[in-house]
Amino acid sequence: MLIPPAALPGWKVRTIGEDIAWLHPGSDGRLYAINPEAGYFGVVPGTNPTSNRNAYEMIRRDTLFTNVALTADREPWWEGLGHGVPTTDWQGRPWNPASGPAAHPNSRFTVAARNNPSYATEADAAGGVPISAIVFGGRRRALAPLVYEARNWRHGVLVGASVASETTAAATGKVGVLRRDPMAMKPFAGYNFGDYWQHWLSFEARVERLPRIFHVNWFRQDAQGKFIWPGFGENLRVLKWITDRVAGRAGAHETPIGYMPRREDLDLRGLALPTQALDELLSIDESAWRVELDQLAGELAIYGERLPAVLTEQLTETVRRFG
Repeated sequence: MLIPPAALPGWKVRTIGEDIAWLHPGSDGRLYAINPEAGYFGVVPGTNPTSNRNAYEMIRRDTLFTNVALTADREPWWEGLGHGVPTTDWQGRPWNPASGPAAHPNSRFTVAARNNPSYATEADAAGGVPISAIVFGGRRRALAPLVYEARNWRHGVLVGASVASETTAAATGKVGVLRRDPMAMKPFAGYNFGDYWQHWLSFEARVERLPRIFHVNWFRQDAQGKFIWPGFGENLRVLKWITDRVAGRAGAHETPIGYMPRREDLDLRGLALPTQALDELLSIDESAWRVELDQLAGELAIYGERLPAVLTEQLTETVRRFG
């Protein structure tokens, strides 16, 4: 999705994989990731040249669609496409606006990775590519700031274990329900999460140069329910701060939840974002965070003896930092 904005010249973005990576220690003391997929699988409603140009371009040919509507000339159609008129809905019935969306809200596309305009040949590298940062993301209307960095690897594992999002139709069919999704792996974990987190923690003794761990939230909303951060290509500004942190070029200030950028640490050239909006994106509501951490403690407790003690220690430390 990421296309560099014109205000940040000199950047190129290439796609190695979609949303799955197999991680392994390399012989040089770094963590490597292999892309195990040959293509992409995504929700199609809302996809158009403005919202996701790369995805739009790559699904214009040689693509499988499920549960979309059809136009009179049997072209796929979905809400948000921006052109065309549906004549047949996703159930094969004549299109009637009174019957609901023409395409199912969870309709999908499947397409070969090489169709992607930003495809990188490193996607096929047998040894994978070195990983400098791991970025977890949660879809939160409030609470989670735009970006923060974990204090260390152990704290980063807790950050990953605590990832939560307000659901979309793609996840449950219901929208806006808070759902804990550790490491974005809840639908895919094949064994006890306590053991999975212990596996992550074991890398501290196995990898000499561990990646830095960050959390992002592009979805903070204002009192009117509008997204505060512009998102899309502007997300590069946050990723630039992340890469600069890894390289030792960017500053930050310490907060109870981790390291966060100050206004001067973000490259905001050419971005018309009011000061008040940025302050909100980088704010921490201490009372709300105390509630969040208390809920997280209860959710982690269900793993009993399988829960690594390190995570309990990190959670206690985070609570302590709020005073």
